[in-house]
Amino acid sequence: MTTPHNKDFEAGLAMRKQVMGEAFVEKAFSGLTEFTAPLQEYITRNAWGDTWQREGLDLKTRSLITIAMLTALGKSNELKGHVRGAMNNGATVQEIQEVLLHASIYCGVPAAVEGFRSAAEVIDGPKA
Repeated sequence: MTTPHNKDFEAGLAMRKQVMGEAFVEKAFSGLTEFTAPLQEYITRNAWGDTWQREGLDLKTRSLITIAMLTALGKSNELKGHVRGAMNNGATVQEIQEVLLHASIYCGVPAAVEGFRSAAEVIDGPKA
């Protein structure tokens, strides 16, 4: 399946790979169907080719904000990818931990517990 390419898509694809890693992006695009392709194209073009490219916030700050928002929304699968992305952008484990602790106050303890659980899968690795 081919996807339409334009400068926003290409810039977004490069940013997405930089933040999330090649393997993550390859996995996102590997199972594309005619039905799902428009969503990946939209995300790549608009989120990664526009929002993540804006001036005003550095990539580490954007990653930490994204972790907070995904925690608030309870989106643990997306959170795992963005924990990896935050670390790729220079966030420390302590900074990620502080964001999740901060979320416990503003998002609720259950949301923060789920956030910690998801982040730990990435930071601590799988349990034997």
